[in-house]
Amino acid sequence: MLPLKEKDKPIVQKLLSAGCCARCILRFCCIRVQATYRRPQQDTLEELQTFIHSAENSQSHDAAAPETSGENNQSHDAAAPETSGENNKSHDAAAAAAVTEAPQEPPSKRAKLEPSGTNAASEGGDGNAAAAPRIAAGVKAEKYEFDSLVLSVSLPAQLCVREHSCWLHVKKEVREKGLVLDKDDIIPLKEAFKWIMQGLVSKELGGAVVVTKSALEVGVEFTHKETDADCHFLATVCPDCFKPAKNKQFESMVLVFPCRHFPCPPTQPSSCCSPQGVQCLHLSVFVAGRYNKFCRSLPQTPWLIDGERRMESSVEELIAAPVLSTFRAEGFNFSSSGREDVDVRTLGNGRPFAMELLNPHRSRLSRMEMKQLQQTINKSSDKIRVRDLQIVTRRPIQREDISFIGDIKELTLDQKTPLRVLHRRALAVRQRVVHSMNVHFLDPHHFHLRLKTQAGTYIKEFVHGDFGRTKPNLCELLRTDADILELDVESVDVDWPPAIPE
Repeated sequence: MLPLKEKDKPIVQKLLSAGCCARCILRFCCIRVQATYRRPQQDTLEELQTFIHSAENSQSHDAAAPETSGENNQSHDAAAPETSGENNKSHDAAAAAAVTEAPQEPPSKRAKLEPSGTNAASEGGDGNAAAAPRIAAGVKAEKYEFDSLVLSVSLPAQLCVREHSCWLHVKKEVREKGLVLDKDDIIPLKEAFKWIMQGLVSKELGGAVVVTKSALEVGVEFTHKETDADCHFLATVCPDCFKPAKNKQFESMVLVFPCRHFPCPPTQPSSCCSPQGVQCLHLSVFVAGRYNKFCRSLPQTPWLIDGERRMESSVEELIAAPVLSTFRAEGFNFSSSGREDVDVRTLGNGRPFAMELLNPHRSRLSRMEMKQLQQTINKSSDKIRVRDLQIVTRRPIQREDISFIGDIKELTLDQKTPLRVLHRRALAVRQRVVHSMNVHFLDPHHFHLRLKTQAGTYIKEFVHGDFGRTKPNLCELLRTDADILELDVESVDVDWPPAIPE
């Protein structure tokens, strides 16, 4: 039984008469029992109708409830996935039960999901149940290795207008009954989508868990050409608020527009949304180790001058090629603890390095597999050799890791002309002094550093080291990589020109 109350009857009746889908009626009734959204829509619709028939004013039901067979049974959401099946008899004219924030564009390839071209209104079928195999097919096509994923869906912007219109339609009825229904009380589409889709997608992917936080993000985007123009009136009514690039303002601003600009309740569309594709993006994987360089004509990174390559290879490329292939990553960022000139060898136990692998399709290797990868790199060239190859995580910091910085006074730096200004300043080594430092811990990856330095000190280079051109530097002091996110000059302590009283 649905957990409905007497106060919900006018809402159910009003939305049924408007052709709203069964699950969205539950949202407007503020039902938070997740299991109710996972039931077949037809079962939920029949129980809603039974609930209305049990009311004392059941004699008015025939005028309020929609027919449940034939061509008139087209209560479909303007933003529900296009599907086919048995039970698709109730889609919301205002909103689907599947939506979340639009995903950022990942660099991964898209596995296109072509619409079936069928009319879900006439064939019937649960849109969410039919969308799940398509989502799963798109993920499988990318061949990621994973145990869990985050699922995000982007639906058309016009959905906000249609849902608001439906709420205004219900709001009037609720007020007449002396009841209160705040829009914030309605179950968000995003939440309803999670409750419905997670189990379906998990089943299609062989048991992979759909969670709210995972290394793999799967995004699905839907469009609906039939209702594309539904929100265009906003640009006419308020051209300053609604511009093509201002979609983020859309949802908050649409609430001020009365029904005279848009039908209330919204008209029922004759077609469903079409999925445009599945986009997958995996969080970066970090690989670290040490390298030796035995060649006096091998740069650390690709050497390009005026767009022309000067050396046939580099340390970075010799290491990266096998690593990228093994992890099936789409790109990488290479960093090391300092660097050597092209004609300098690196012997001993080698130089520490780290690689950030972008969108890896494989994220875990056993110790034996990492050893085999290391051997593959070493066999590929006699110019380099790697050791201690391993998967690492971003190194967190604790308060005690940075507390010593405040005790450092009058630290003398040797700063070579930074690479960023070398094109306009002569190459030289300049000595500068950091008089004092004060540090404030923010979180395991961020802290606030306040410095008092001698005039002319290159602050950025002191923090990240400029590939070892500034010594000592903060990276060396902390024994980990560091860089600046924001830099402010708080004061320049010079007694000139004289201050003029305000």
